[in-house]
Amino acid sequence: MAKYCEICGKGPITGHSITRRGLAKKKGGVGKKTTGITKRRFFPNLQRKKVIIDGKVRRILVCTKCIKKGLFNLPKKIKKF
Repeated sequence: MAKYCEICGKGPITGHSITRRGLAKKKGGVGKKTTGITKRRFFPNLQRKKVIIDGKVRRILVCTKCIKKGLFNLPKKIKKF
């Protein structure tokens, strides 16, 4: 499954995961020491949504920012009895 928003194209970005040990100075320690830095990826918050595209209902991955902005048309819900 792709990790990209199909509307705005938002995808994963790279960053670092920093591991620290020790007690912070304000808690009475000698300070935090960095013991390791590893690369990691930050993924966008993607949700599967039913969207009307070219008159057909498709299920696509959309980021929550696009959902809040309302950048797509949702299909009308049919009430059940």
